[in-house]
Amino acid sequence: MSDAVALPLPEPPESAVGGTPDAEPRLEAGGPLEWHVSGDWTLLALRGRYDEFRQRIAAAAAGPGQPLWDLRALNRLDTAGALTLWQGWGRKPPGRLLWLPEHVTLFAQFLQPAAAPRRQPGLGPSLARAGRNLAGFARHGVDLVALTGRLLLDLVRVLRHPSLIGWREISANIFRTGAQALPITALVGFLVGLTLSYLISRQLKTYGADIFVINILGLAVLRELGPLLAAIIVAGRSGSAMTAQIGVMRVTQELDALSVMGISHTVRLVLPKVVALAVSLPLVALWTSALMLVGGMAAAALQLGLDPLQFAKTLPRVVQPANLWLGWSKSVVFGGLIALLACHFGLRVKPNTESLGLGVTQSVVTAITLVIVVDAVFAVLFSDVGI
Repeated sequence: MSDAVALPLPEPPESAVGGTPDAEPRLEAGGPLEWHVSGDWTLLALRGRYDEFRQRIAAAAAGPGQPLWDLRALNRLDTAGALTLWQGWGRKPPGRLLWLPEHVTLFAQFLQPAAAPRRQPGLGPSLARAGRNLAGFARHGVDLVALTGRLLLDLVRVLRHPSLIGWREISANIFRTGAQALPITALVGFLVGLTLSYLISRQLKTYGADIFVINILGLAVLRELGPLLAAIIVAGRSGSAMTAQIGVMRVTQELDALSVMGISHTVRLVLPKVVALAVSLPLVALWTSALMLVGGMAAAALQLGLDPLQFAKTLPRVVQPANLWLGWSKSVVFGGLIALLACHFGLRVKPNTESLGLGVTQSVVTAITLVIVVDAVFAVLFSDVGI
C-alpha cells in the first residue's frame, strides 16, 4: 500500500473573512446624486454599526434632489441589512433604485402595507365583545356535543368488545377522584353542616320548634347540599387535574402519538374518566352528606341540647328515602358532566403553557357553573318528589 500524501488545504477567499475589504459594508458617493452600496450588508458584518449606517443613509436620502441608489455591487444582503437600508430611507423605497432580482424578495416583506382593522358599522365595543363571546360559547357547545356523540359511539363499541375496556384506567381514576378526595370533603362537609345547623337552631329556638332542625337539615343535606358541595369540590380538585393531564399530553405531543398509533382518545382517555367520576362522585357525595349531618348533630347538641341518639333515630322517619335516591342520581349526572367538561377543555389545549393554564381555569369555572345550573333544573323538575 502506498504512503498517503497530505495535501495543503486551500486558503479561504479573501471575501469570506470578516473584516476584509470585500466583506466590509460600504456606502460611497458616486456623484452629487448617486450612492453606491457594496460589501456585505449582513447581521455579522453590521454588528454594532446599525445606527451609524442608518444615520448616514438618512442623511444621504434627505439631501436635495432625488439621489440614485445602486445596490448591484452588494456581495451579500440579509434581512438585517435590508432593514437598515429601509429604515434609513424612511421606511419607503427611494424614487431611483437599482437592485438585483434577489433583493426584491428581502424588501418585499417591508413593502406589504399593514392591514387596516375592519370596523363593523353600527356595532359598539361592548356589543362586538358580546358577539364574540356568544360565538365562542356556541363553538364550545358544538364541540361538546360532538365529543358526547363520539363517546356514546365508542361506548357501544366497547360494550360489544369488552377487551377494549381500560379497567386499570378506570380503577386509577376512581382512586384519585374518590378515595383521595375523602379527607377534604370530610373536613368541608363537617364544617358546613356545623355552621348550617348552628344558624338554623338559633332561628328555630326563638319559636320553640327545636325538633324541626332534623327535618330541615336532613332534607337540605341529603337532597341538595351534600351532592352539590361534593360536586363543587371534585370539580375544583379532580376536574382541573384531568384537564391538566390531557393538556400536558397535548403539549408533549402524546395525543398526536396516540392518533398515529390508531388509538381513540375517547376510548383511552375520556371514557375511563367519565365512568370513574360517575361511579365515585355518588360515594363521595354520600360521605360528604354523612359528615355534614354529623356536624349538624354536634351543633344541635351544643345549641339546643338535642340528644345525638334522638337525632339519628328521628332522621330516617322525617326524611323519605326518595330524597337520598334523588341526591345519588344527581351525583351520577354531576360526575359524568364534570369529567366530560374536563376532557373537553383538555383536548382543546394548544401546545403552549399559556393555553394550558387558560384551559384549566375555563374547565373549573364552567364545570362549577353548569353543576349549579343542572342542580337548579333538578330542583325544579323534582320539587314534589320525596316531600
